[in-house]
Amino acid sequence: MTENIDLGLENDRLEFKRSWRDEFLKEICGFANAQGGKLVIGVDDNGRAVGLENAKKLMEDIPNKIVALLGIVADVNLVHREGLDTIEIVVEASPVPVLYHGVCHYRSGSTKQELTGIALQQFILKKMGRTWDDVGNERATLADIDRGAIDYFLRKATDAQRMPPESLNADTMQVLQSLGLVDDDGKLKNAALLLFGKRPMKFFPCVEFRIGRFGKDESDLMFQDSIEGNIIQMTDRVMEVLKSKYLISPVHYEGLQRIEPLEIPESALREMIFNSIIHKDYTGVHIQLKVYNDRMELWNDGALPEGYTVDTLLGKHASKPRNKNIAAVFYRAGFIESWGRGIRKICDGFEQANLPVPQFEANCGGVCVTVRRPHAANEDAVEDTGLKTGLKTGLKTGLKGGSDTGLNSMRQLIANNPYITIPMLSAETGLSRNGVLYNLQILKNRFGLTRVGGRKLGHWEFTP
Repeated sequence: MTENIDLGLENDRLEFKRSWRDEFLKEICGFANAQGGKLVIGVDDNGRAVGLENAKKLMEDIPNKIVALLGIVADVNLVHREGLDTIEIVVEASPVPVLYHGVCHYRSGSTKQELTGIALQQFILKKMGRTWDDVGNERATLADIDRGAIDYFLRKATDAQRMPPESLNADTMQVLQSLGLVDDDGKLKNAALLLFGKRPMKFFPCVEFRIGRFGKDESDLMFQDSIEGNIIQMTDRVMEVLKSKYLISPVHYEGLQRIEPLEIPESALREMIFNSIIHKDYTGVHIQLKVYNDRMELWNDGALPEGYTVDTLLGKHASKPRNKNIAAVFYRAGFIESWGRGIRKICDGFEQANLPVPQFEANCGGVCVTVRRPHAANEDAVEDTGLKTGLKTGLKTGLKGGSDTGLNSMRQLIANNPYITIPMLSAETGLSRNGVLYNLQILKNRFGLTRVGGRKLGHWEFTP
C-alpha cells in the first residue's frame, strides 16, 4: 500500500512511534477501551516518516499479538510515506472491557491511564450500560429504608400526576420494585439507599451537602452547616438552612402589600440543587456550597458526560444523567424534567428576575455554578440605615426586644460570630427584624457595639 498523507499532530485518537515495542499493546488496549484510535509506527513525534527496517515481519507479528494478548482484531496496514515503510494500526472502540496482562488501560485525552478501584468499577458498569446507582448493595436490607421518605416521595409524585393515587397505599417493597430500585436477586440498589435510606452515610460516607459562609476568601470560614440524610428530601432541608442563615430577602412594596422574595429566584435555586444531587459522583466527595458577600459557588463532584462541554450544557442537548435511577425518581417526584432542560430553566429564572445569569464551569473534576448576589452586596448598608428605622419603630410600638434576656442572647451571638447578619439574628432569637434592630441600637448605647470595616466585608465589635 502506497500513500503520502499529512498525519497532522498527535491527539486523543492518534499517536506516533518511531519503532515497535510490545509494550505499545498497552496503547492499543487504551484506544480499544476508549473511543478507538490509530497508532502509527515508523514516524517521529511530528508525524514525519523515519521508516521501519522490519516492516514485513511486523505485519505478521503485530496482528497475532493483538489477538492473542488483547482478544480483539485491529486493522494493521503497511503504508509507504516519503519512500519509507510505516505501519498504521487502526483500533475500533470495544463494546466490552479489554485487558492487557490483567490490567485495564484507558485512553483519556492524549494520555493513557491504568484503571483500578472505583474508576475500574465505573468503567465496567459503563461498558455494561449500567450506572453506579444501579448496583445491588450486599449489606442493605429493607430495615434500612425510611418509610417516611417513601411517603414524602409518593405525595410529591401523585401531586405531580406521575404516579397513580393508589400507589399511596403500596407497601415499601412494592414502591421500590415499581421504581426499579431492587435488582434481580432481590437486593436493594445503591439508589434506593441514597434516595430513601434512614442513614445513607452508613453505606456512602460522602452523602452530605456542606454549606459554608466565607469572608474575603475560602480561608476565611465564618460558620458552616452539614446537611445529611436521604437525598429525596435533601433539597428541602438545604433550602430551609439557606433561607434562615445564609441568604437575604430584600423587602419591597407593591401597593400596600409587603413583598419579601428570596434574593436568588427560589425555583432556579432549587433546580441548581436538584442538578447537583442528581449528577453527583457518590464515590467522590460531598457537595459544597460556598456563600460569600457578593456571590455563592455551588460545586458537585463528577465530570461532565463524555463529549460534553459547558457550551453543550448551555445549548440544546440530550439528558445524560450520571445516576439514571436517581434521575428517574426525581422526575417521578415532579422535581425535574427529563429532557436536559435543567440549565436552561436555571438561566430563565434569573433572566425573568432581571438578575445576572449564573456562570457554569468544569472545575476540579466536577461542575461549579457561580451566582452573583447583587442584593447582598448592599446588605451592610441596609443594616446601617435599618438601625434608625428599627429604633423608631420599636419606641413607637413598644417592642419588648430590649429585655435583658433578648439583649444577652444577641450579645452572645454577636460575640461568637462578629459577621452575623440581621436575618441570622432574627432566626436565632425569634425576634422580628425591627426587634433585632431595636436591640442593636441598645447594644450600641450600653455596650459600645460598633460596625467595623467596609459595607461588604464589615463586622461587629464591642468597644469599651
